[in-house]
Formats: sequence, structure tokens, C-alpha cells
Amino acid sequence: MISVGIFTGYYPYKMDEVIRRIKASDFNCVQLDVSFKDFDAAYEPLTEKKAHEIRDAFRDANLPVIAVSGYTNFIHPDPDIRKRNIDYLKMMLRYARDLGCPYVGSETGTYNLESDWVWHEKNADPKVYDETIEIIRDLAEFAGEWGSTFIVENYVNNVIGSVEQVEQMFKDVNSKNLGLICDPTNYFDENTIKDVDGTINHIFDRLSPYMKIAHAKDIKLATDTGEKHADIDADASHSFRGSGGVELPAAGLGILNYELDVKPLAVEHPNIPLIIEHLDEGDIERAKRFTDGVLKRMGV
Repeated sequence: MISVGIFTGYYPYKMDEVIRRIKASDFNCVQLDVSFKDFDAAYEPLTEKKAHEIRDAFRDANLPVIAVSGYTNFIHPDPDIRKRNIDYLKMMLRYARDLGCPYVGSETGTYNLESDWVWHEKNADPKVYDETIEIIRDLAEFAGEWGSTFIVENYVNNVIGSVEQVEQMFKDVNSKNLGLICDPTNYFDENTIKDVDGTINHIFDRLSPYMKIAHAKDIKLATDTGEKHADIDADASHSFRGSGGVELPAAGLGILNYELDVKPLAVEHPNIPLIIEHLDEGDIERAKRFTDGVLKRMGV
């Protein structure tokens, strides 16, 4: 069966309270944001001891960590910011196994100075693509040294955004320490949203072998084409709700064909964890009920 989990970052509390609330919501796994009110790896460097403390707390609660969040803009045009972002991601790759799981996820980023999710014309420059591939290759090599795997999450406004770009990335890097987060919503723009089913089929036809975990949110046409964020106490990667012509709400609040999404996922990855996102704490029960309902109807 496909298991349903959630990002820990949607719970703005100390770690023990985060665990208690996730358990109360009946999730059976988590994608770990190492960001709690009593410890935040963005400001306090991880250590093996601290990683083991976090890992053991989730294991004691029977909440397996299925991936670690390392989200950052590692192609940022400012060299100092880029280095800092890559160092942060490498810290997560270094301690992933100590945190309980080999997978560490991040998007590829953008040349936009103001946002990690807004398009910049240089994103389409072949030289920027080559830069991005070199960084990914280095991250995958570093991951291999620590027994971890870098799992890329594409986004349509980032350097690596389309199905074709993702497929080419895997060919160019050619590493067993590189994987993919399955999130069909991230491939949609104002054009592809006109053919939701065709886009979903295209994603699975070309990219299914690379998928390691999956995310669950939704899509709908945006009335505001600017960068959108929810007013919640969470990192920007969790408050983000889309940029451009497509809005990215929580699962069940848009037009994504979830049955079509789940069917190939269940056939080709029958035990993959599915992590719900793009919600606030008050919407968690509804989003989980919706996701569980889809899986139950599909018999997976």
C-alpha cells in the first residue's frame, strides 16, 4: 500500500509537540524538516548526536522519516549565497543517514534574485543549465560518499522544470545517487494546465523509473500571476502557493486528476510514500481525508 505522510514543517512547535500532533492526525510517515521551535538546522549546525536524537524521537513514535528536506536555491546568482545554500544542502546529505533516511530533497532554483520560484530569463540559458548540472553532479557524488541520495524536485519556473529537462538531467548526471520526487503539479503552467491528463501521462511515461517518493498537492488557474504565499508560521518553501499562471493549493482543492496520478504510481511504485503539502494546520484533516479517500477508491 501507498503510505500517507506530511512535512513536519507544517507544525510550528517544539519537536515533541510536532510529533504528538502528527500522531494525532494518524499519519504513518514524515518528510523531515529539521526546523523546530527548539532546534533549527538553518541556524544551528547539525551534529551526529543531534541527528540521532531527532531520528530516535520519530522512531519511538513509529513515524519513519522517508525523506529529509534540504530545500534551497543552489543556482542563486550571488556566489556567496550560492555557496551558503550548497553548504546547507550538503550538511543535510552528510547527516541524512543519521536522521534515518538516505533521501534529501531540493528544487534546483532560479537566477531570480528575489525568489526561489519566480522565472528568470537566464534560467533558459544553456550555460546556466550546464552550471546546474555540474552542481547536481557534485551533490550526487557527495551524497554517495555518505550513503545518501539527492532527490530533485523540479518546478516549472526553475532551471530544471519540464519533463524533458528532468529526463535530460538524469542522462547527463548518470548517478545512482540521484533520484526524483514525484510531484506532477510542479510541471504545470498556463499552457500545460489545458491538458491535465495528457501532462500526467507524459510525466509517468518518461520519468517513472527515477521516482523515490511522491508529493500531494493540487493545481488551478491563478487569478493573480504574482508569487503567492499563505499566511502561516512556516518556511517560505511551505507557505509558497505558486507563481505565474498556476496556483498550487492543497490536495482536493484544484483540478488535478488524482485517480490518474495514483494509478501508475501504485503499479510501478506500490509502496511509495505520499507526502501531503501546501496546506495550513487547520486544513490537514480535510487534506488527509481526501488523499486517503483517493487511495481507498483505487485499492492501494
